Amino acid sequence: MENRLRMYREAKGWSQGELARRLGVSRQTINAVETDKYDPSLPLALRMARLFEAAVPDLFIDHWMPEGE
Repeated sequence: MENRLRMYREAKGWSQGELARRLGVSRQTINAVETDKYDPSLPLALRMARLFEAAVPDLFIDHWMPEGE
């Protein structure tokens, strides 16, 4: 799954540590999400979207298509 977390974070001028603090997670979690090593839980993805005033699909892009399409 592709994500735009870094783009949204940098647009706010926040470090990974600042974003982590605002979300109540570790900086390592933010780094892992940004480098596609970890897909966040649904509650965390919803908190991220709320924090950036964005829709979850704007932050996380899933290129999966149903079979036959």
